[in-house]
Amino acid sequence: MNKVYGMLGISAKAGKVVAGTDIVIENMKKKKVSLVIVAEDASDKTKKEMTFKCNQYNVDIVFFGDIDTNSKSIGKSNKAIIGILDKGLATSIRKLIS
Repeated sequence: MNKVYGMLGISAKAGKVVAGTDIVIENMKKKKVSLVIVAEDASDKTKKEMTFKCNQYNVDIVFFGDIDTNSKSIGKSNKAIIGILDKGLATSIRKLIS
């Protein structure tokens, strides 16, 4: 669990993170997002929408953590959706979560 937050922090410091529904979808359209992390306490509507968008743009999606902790780990507040832009970081985070 803590390792995932550590990796999210590193990703954010490296500028390889986008957060928030609209900006994540925008970056998915540009094929820049390698992994989408949706907080487990996000609304069902948000989860459904992001699952649909990830399928549409062929992007991996994981449900992990809560909005508060996920947001803090990337130095933001109230972000239910996090997009990882770097393939290597995305792979590492996915491995840690599963």
